[in-house]
Amino acid sequence: MTRIKVGIIGCGSIAKHRHIPEYAMNDNVDIVAFCDIIAARAHAFADQYNAKAYVDYTELLENEEIDAVSVCTPNSLHAPVSIAALKAGKHVLCEKPMATSNEEAEAMIAAANESGKKLMIGHNQRFVASHAKARSIIESGELGKIYSFRTAFGHGGPEQWSADGEHSWFFDKERAFIGAMGDLGVHKTDLLRFLIGEEFVEAAAFVETSAKANSTVDDNAVCILKSESGIIGTLAASWSYNGGEDNSTVFYAEKGIMRLEDDPDYSLIIDYKNGNSERHSLGAIQSNEEDQQTDTHVVEHFINSIVEDKTPPVCGNEGKKSLEVILAALESSETKQIVRI
Repeated sequence: MTRIKVGIIGCGSIAKHRHIPEYAMNDNVDIVAFCDIIAARAHAFADQYNAKAYVDYTELLENEEIDAVSVCTPNSLHAPVSIAALKAGKHVLCEKPMATSNEEAEAMIAAANESGKKLMIGHNQRFVASHAKARSIIESGELGKIYSFRTAFGHGGPEQWSADGEHSWFFDKERAFIGAMGDLGVHKTDLLRFLIGEEFVEAAAFVETSAKANSTVDDNAVCILKSESGIIGTLAASWSYNGGEDNSTVFYAEKGIMRLEDDPDYSLIIDYKNGNSERHSLGAIQSNEEDQQTDTHVVEHFINSIVEDKTPPVCGNEGKKSLEVILAALESSETKQIVRI
């Protein structure tokens, strides 16, 4: 079988720790090009993988050898770079959030449809073992009706992770558009949609910039969400969890309580109303913390969608629906009103 030739656009931390290693371990992939506006980063990876280095992504896209690209740029560039890549005939794996507006997201989806190329958004929470099992449990009806939930995603901030530290684009509204809500919260809106199998229809939120000096984006947010069937719950996204990372989700249901990634030893716990309980140790969740850089399976699913010519599990439409919840939360915070999604 012909191997998929991949180019990486943006050589910061998300590329270094996630995309590049996962492409490198994939038997169907050859990494042939790297691009970054900081030439030294692109050349360092190009030397390591015997690939070509670029500082202008438009020149990379002119390389007819390349079949697919990862877009690992600041958020404001996700849509324009992805659209250009799709129009150039490349499959696209784009980091989250996929865009800065519904209009941009729709333009990305249209470009994918017109080109006939795959567009996948880099939401990885669906592929965590505990989350995959939780979906099957909810679908089976084992918990009965879901009444409510609480979910959180927080850590000490992107300065601990970004290649540029405290000077990272993550803190610049012009380049990032959105802070913790886009960095972390959108992961959880995608996960919740996946787990409950429903769309959210209303959102209310408080979104603040309170923890990070010299930041022009949000770093703490709490949202209340309501689904189509009336499931209600809270979502917290934060860059101020300075004692460690929290990536937990809890469902309160008719027959019991299910806890995901809420215990150091068991990634899935169910305490039933009748007194029975289940404990499942399904492996560590992907994390930015040391020794937690496991395979997210995002690249695996992206490449499989190309090889098998099938729709990616987090296609453009899925990415847009998860983005819409975050955009509604921002609108709610600004208007002090409940926003219909």
